[in-house]
Amino acid sequence: MECEFPAINSNEQEIKEIFDSVKTIAVIGLSPDDSKASHRVAAYLQQQGFKIVPIYPKEDTILGEKVYRSLLEVPFEVDMVDIFRKPKELNNVADDCIKRGDVKVFWAQKEIVNNEAAAKAKEHGMRVVQNKCTMVEHRTLR
Repeated sequence: MECEFPAINSNEQEIKEIFDSVKTIAVIGLSPDDSKASHRVAAYLQQQGFKIVPIYPKEDTILGEKVYRSLLEVPFEVDMVDIFRKPKELNNVADDCIKRGDVKVFWAQKEIVNNEAAAKAKEHGMRVVQNKCTMVEHRTLR
């Protein structure tokens, strides 16, 4: 797969508004391994007061939170998805966000870009951030 440049991306002001409004973040690909970026980023966001919802194929709890196997299983509102998956998987994530109907922010982590999925999310009213780390952006804007 060739690299993509983010054709759709929120600007700094929009990212600030995202952090001001989001309360619940589903972290897709949240590893139980504390040496992994997904774990460190989710732990940071949790420490900043965000409700973290782990989406992972194994484990019962991660960071003290119940683990769900898919975004569609989460029985309460999710404001944002923070995605730690390969770019090709983002189309499926966008489809799940659209099916849920409550996700307001579609965020693909550093080095993750899929403009097709981003366009689909944006067309359904979501704000989109690609190729940016939630932890780095939050720290920068604080």
